[in-house]
Amino acid sequence: MALRIRPLHPLFAAEASGPDLRRPLERETVREIEAAMDEYAVLVWHDQPFSEAQQVAFARQFGPLDLGLRKARPGEHRFGYDELIDISNVTPHGEVAARDHAKIVSNLANQLWHSDSSFQQPAAVYSMLSAVVVPASGGDTQFCDLRAAYDALAEEEKKELEGLTSEHYAFHTRLWLGDTSYTEAQLKSMPPVQWPLVRTHPGSKRKLLWAGAHATRIVGWTLAEGRVLLADLLEHATQREFVYRHRWRVGDLVMWDNRCTLHRGRRFDLCQRRELRRTTTEEVR
Repeated sequence: MALRIRPLHPLFAAEASGPDLRRPLERETVREIEAAMDEYAVLVWHDQPFSEAQQVAFARQFGPLDLGLRKARPGEHRFGYDELIDISNVTPHGEVAARDHAKIVSNLANQLWHSDSSFQQPAAVYSMLSAVVVPASGGDTQFCDLRAAYDALAEEEKKELEGLTSEHYAFHTRLWLGDTSYTEAQLKSMPPVQWPLVRTHPGSKRKLLWAGAHATRIVGWTLAEGRVLLADLLEHATQREFVYRHRWRVGDLVMWDNRCTLHRGRRFDLCQRRELRRTTTEEVR
């Protein structure tokens, strides 16, 4: 069935429909989805309730899959596939996690504006999040368009940012939130990586402002001055006009391009069950 697109925001994000994503896609359909992602960066699919196997098979059609922080701390896993990342407040044994459980730190870290796996190279490309259980209220996900944020900068600001490099670290947000459960070996297992503050998206060829919560400093600047600049850029990039808010319903699949967007989950009652499964592709070099 042909891919249909309905824009959801003046700048980016669209509702997609037509193909059954739970079945193998024709190569031409994959290319159409990739082209839509280059234009809209976020695609929302309704009524696509995946099994674990179906979600992994769908994601693999777009590239090799990334394990994210599971590479540093595999631990117990309640899914049958390591490539499925558990975005939930549920323990490996199936209960809603207590407020002092490590899962809650992950939930709260996800409420900070970030790009998945910006703390590693090669970069993450697409993330695909499937809604299994949603709370009665709250728990929405917001996305911002980093291309539009760059376009809105003043010319003198664009010139200042050209050539600057930021450092991204996997455990920056976890440590900031007070998570002391990582061992020294785990903290060293994913060393910081460096990215230009201004990047060009390979699909749309548009420049973008590469900000987010994983960024720790500006290379060559004092820590204080760099962090203030990073905070200013994040505030700019997440202004209301650059943001799309998704309200989840069971069976939704939202697919976004980590190379040109940031996202964050919104608050919900942590005593209510919220289960989403994520797959993420990584860049092929």
